[in-house]
This record gives sequence, C-alpha cells and structure tokens, in this order.
Amino acid sequence: MRILITGARRGIGAAIAVGLARPGDTLLLHHLDASAEASAVAQRCRDLGASAALLEADLSDPAAVRGLAAEAGPVDILINNAARASNVDFSDLTYDEWSQTFAVNVTAPMLLAQALSEGMAARGWGRIVNVVSPTVVMGGPSGPAYVSSKAALIGLTRSLAHALGPHGVTVNALSPGAIRTEGEAELAKGHDQEAHSPLLARQAVPRPIVPEDLVETVRLLVSDGSAALTGQVIEVGGGLVFR
Repeated sequence: MRILITGARRGIGAAIAVGLARPGDTLLLHHLDASAEASAVAQRCRDLGASAALLEADLSDPAAVRGLAAEAGPVDILINNAARASNVDFSDLTYDEWSQTFAVNVTAPMLLAQALSEGMAARGWGRIVNVVSPTVVMGGPSGPAYVSSKAALIGLTRSLAHALGPHGVTVNALSPGAIRTEGEAELAKGHDQEAHSPLLARQAVPRPIVPEDLVETVRLLVSDGSAALTGQVIEVGGGLVFR
C-alpha cells in the first residue's frame, strides 16, 4: 500500500503514520518547513518495516497541492489530516483569514482527492479519510472560519462517498475530539490545559484523548473489511459529542 498523510510531522498525523506503518507499505509524509520533525516520524515508520518518504508542499497554494499529488504518484490511501487553525472571532474575521482557512482545510483535500482517486478507481480500491472536528456540532470554541471549513469538509466527504463508491473507493470523516497536541498548545500559548478543561468535563470518557486513540479507528476505515462503510463521520472524542 502507498499511503499519503498530510500534516504528518507531529500530533495526529504522526500517530496515524506510525500506526499504519507495516512491512511492505510506503508512507508518504507531507509537511511544510518541518523536515526535522517529519524525518523523525519517517524513521519511526521505517523501524516498523515500512518505507517512508517526505513530501513538502504549501497546501494553501492550489498549484503546490497539485504538485504534491503528482510527486506522490499512485496512492491507495489518502489521509487528509493537515489543517489551518483559526480562532479569529466573527467580528474580527477578514476575507483573507476566511479564504486561507478554506484553502487548506477544504480546497486542498478536494484537489488531492480529485487527483488521486482516479488511480484508486481504476484499480478498483481506495480509501480516503478526512479529519474533521466536533466543533461542527458544537459551534466552537474555534472561530467561524475553522468551524465552517470543517463543516464543508464533511459535505465534501459525503459527496465523494457517493461519487466514488461505485468504483470501490470509500470516503469517511474522522472527528478526533478535544485532543491535546503540540499545535493546540502553541495556539493556546501554553494555556491549552485550561482551554480543554470544560471540554474534558463534557466527555463520557473522563480522561484526555491523545492522538494514539485514533489509530485503531483509522485502521478500520482503511481496511478491506470497511468496504461497506462510507460517507460517515466517526467521532473518536471520548463521547464529547454524539451524532
């Protein structure tokens, strides 16, 4: 299998990459200006017997996204994990903030799926997993650009599931919940634990959710046994929200 994971340098993307690494598989790890971190993830994949390569691209640039797809070559599994965070309040939201968030969170996954699903369909098998967010259900605490972009990605997931299902390609959305990652800590400027406390109190499973909690669900979504599972939003957030 050839597996492309966007935003694979750390956090959720890194955990998924390592979790999917198997002897004989090739992990294509996307990053932007983070070759040292991505190289460390690649080495962990190689230690598990997989091959791994680094691919760099700015997902806010459609031409760079198309270049990433071309460089990746044939891909059996696409994990659209990379995202642009946006906590800008509605009153301060600019067009540039809105458009840049949508470029990374919606347009890039669409372009990658468009480019790579053609080969999947020709081979009669493929898996696409789009990483979304429970903020779509909750309405926050992220800003409106982020919440709206993730809602759009859910819509794209369902549309692609309908379009690609006849060709043996499934498309699902993974909603990770309030996972504490390095990116969250940076965004909250060290106050991520405080920000997560109200969310943790809402969970049915009363413990912090970590990126590794997602791995088994992703393995299911990309397995042969998931051929009838498509167009779904799978919440893996300790019961933070229910669908």
